[in-house]
Amino acid sequence: MTTFWDIVHLLTATPLVLVAIMGLTWGILGGALPGISASITMALVLPFTYTMDPAMAIALLACVYIGAEYGGSIPAILIRTPGTNSSAATVIDGYELNRQGRAGEALGISLMSGVVGSLFGLAMLALLTEPLSWLALAFRPTSYFALGILGLSVIASMSGDSLLKGLASAVVGLMIATVGTDPISGVTRFTFDVADLLSGVEPVVVMVGLFALTELMSQSGSTTVTQLGGSIRIRLPGWAMMRKLRRSQAIGCFLGLFEGLTPGGGGSVAAFMSYNEARRWSKTPEKFGKGSEEGIAAPEAANNTVASTALIPLLSFGIPSSNSTAVLLGGLLMHGLLPGPRLFEQNPQVIDSLYVGSLIAIIAQIGVGVLILPACIWLVNRPRPYRAGFILALILSGLFTLNNSPFDLGLALALGLMGYLMRLARFPVLPMILGVVLGHMVESSYRRSLVLSGGDFHIFVEDPIAVGLLGAALFFIAFSLAREYRDARRTQLQETHS
Repeated sequence: MTTFWDIVHLLTATPLVLVAIMGLTWGILGGALPGISASITMALVLPFTYTMDPAMAIALLACVYIGAEYGGSIPAILIRTPGTNSSAATVIDGYELNRQGRAGEALGISLMSGVVGSLFGLAMLALLTEPLSWLALAFRPTSYFALGILGLSVIASMSGDSLLKGLASAVVGLMIATVGTDPISGVTRFTFDVADLLSGVEPVVVMVGLFALTELMSQSGSTTVTQLGGSIRIRLPGWAMMRKLRRSQAIGCFLGLFEGLTPGGGGSVAAFMSYNEARRWSKTPEKFGKGSEEGIAAPEAANNTVASTALIPLLSFGIPSSNSTAVLLGGLLMHGLLPGPRLFEQNPQVIDSLYVGSLIAIIAQIGVGVLILPACIWLVNRPRPYRAGFILALILSGLFTLNNSPFDLGLALALGLMGYLMRLARFPVLPMILGVVLGHMVESSYRRSLVLSGGDFHIFVEDPIAVGLLGAALFFIAFSLAREYRDARRTQLQETHS
């Protein structure tokens, strides 16, 4: 059993402190690079852990994961480019605050909300790993399908002025998710004999194309100069602002806990759901999408919580809930460590190093984040032609590292043009992003459920978890439709009286 003095020894162990800070720094830098996801950042450092002590190696990978989840918000706020999939929701209000000259404040809110989410996630990881690990095993394909439907219900609140346009955008995202190899039969679909499409379309390619490249296209014809002033500095939120953000941060933390415990959810789903619920319960929902501080706090708290809580099913049962946890699972297996109850009994030093190393990284995140952010702001202040060229080169080089395929570059450029045309037609791109993220999970879980039941749809109502999730989805959709109807009635009455 781990004692208090064992933890003190780990905290004062110089190698662990250095490993934690190095992993955090590399994670932030990797997450801040467009197209370099958290899983890729972890995969790049994985070979270097082969000769390390297993406890230090696993701690290093966990700290890289923590740093990458925060680092993804830096380009999301500064250049409208989500560095990681889970930072896509931060783009909405983070970039709007940047355009208003409040980039330093937005980055400070992102940093502190990430620290809050990370601390909460680590506490849940340390306290609830074994007691709650049964929840992950209780999920069946029907439960995964219902979870995907719950995530897609967020679309009803993210479709802007027109629900029809939002649903159309979501359908396009689901169509993109079906490209590739059939998850059940193994038959190729919609690949047009292109080998690069056999594994489907990477969500990060879709996100970078629709967000970053679309923004570059939109700015190419603009004559206005938007630069951050030289006197700008990072502004960490004070106590008054933190009290204002506590509700949205709490929403992000608890939804991050829920998504981390359910394989297939991930930080991107938690971020979008948290953004939606923060707007639903906010006292100023009209500010969302126009530069709301709560619109940054909720998704950042959520995706940083997932970085820790996603390890619960991984450490307990060897179930990776995302690409990043799959890389961490590879690190465990590479060092001969098998996840499960025996890992806690036979290798407690690995678990202790992971917990303590993560705590060191979270605390150091404030200082390391503040030191790195000024360099990012300096890059944003470069003249637009050089900045745009640098960003484009960074995006394309980052995308190329995914599969070393020029096809991904062409696909991203095509999606960027598509996003530009959607912006002109006032179609929202967020439902499309969410459709791509959730499409594979929804389809594969739905079809596996029918295979298990022999085509009987009653299997979806026989699973109590699925029933609860589907009921929650119906509630969210009904609530959103009722609010839209209420807003339309209020507008009609105002026009009548005027």
